[in-house]
Amino acid sequence: MCTRCQGTENSLKEAVTEVARLLAATGVEVKVRSIHIQTAEQALEQRFVSSPTIRINGRDIQLDVKESLCESCGDLCGEDVDCRVWVYQGKEYSVPPKAMIMDAILREVYGGSIQPPPERDSLQELPENLKRFFDGVSKDRP
Repeated sequence: MCTRCQGTENSLKEAVTEVARLLAATGVEVKVRSIHIQTAEQALEQRFVSSPTIRINGRDIQLDVKESLCESCGDLCGEDVDCRVWVYQGKEYSVPPKAMIMDAILREVYGGSIQPPPERDSLQELPENLKRFFDGVSKDRP
């Protein structure tokens, strides 16, 4: 797992822990389902367009996909690969700030979501950076 994914996982855990305590008082339960995308086929099936991704009720918490070179993923697959850059309150982060995740959860719970409902169809084709990553990783597999 790359450093951006590890950092995102840590921010998510911290944010969920804090928000879950708050929402428990209102009777809302927060459940997390983690999926480690390991193949191009799985990425297509999950409509995975950038790494890492956080969704709440199927909605990506980052409206626009912005990416930059991820040296950690490059080390994993032997190719130049771009990974997600998180934009929150006008600043860019390689790991989503805990507050960004908490805001997204609270918006979803209290009806402030600004995204349309997610489409259930699979992607027809992976973005080029994900193709490079999975092609590079598959070279190392027997």
